[in-house]
Amino acid sequence: MKLAEALSLRADSARRIEQLRARIASSARYQEGEEPAEDASALLAEAEEVIREFETLIRRINRTNAAARIDAESTLTDALARRDALRLQHSIITDAADAATGRNHGGYARQLRSELKMLSALSVAELRAQADSLALQLRELDVRIQRANWEVNLLD
Repeated sequence: MKLAEALSLRADSARRIEQLRARIASSARYQEGEEPAEDASALLAEAEEVIREFETLIRRINRTNAAARIDAESTLTDALARRDALRLQHSIITDAADAATGRNHGGYARQLRSELKMLSALSVAELRAQADSLALQLRELDVRIQRANWEVNLLD
């Protein structure tokens, strides 16, 4: 099985666990004289089994990510950490650029010359250029990660 397939199965398992959680909660109590919509005990047992499979997949995915190399210096785990850091940095830079332009001030504008003028403490153009550079790095890294996901076999 390829790593990408395991990642898809992990996502399916996570969705299944959440569905089971909701079904268990709705069947855990019922009115006297009525029958519950579903057997909550059976749903709990099913959830336990899906969670065991989910844990096994996560362990195998983590082992694979730690062992698989995307280049001479980096494992998939390294690339995933770098991607998370780039996403966070991009978010901060774009938030800073938005704040410097006044986007987060609810449309307030000076109406009289006597009112205080708001100035930007940051260069919006430089921040936007930096955000564009980070977005490019993110896209390139994501392509490398996706390629590896389809090329690497899942470890046991």
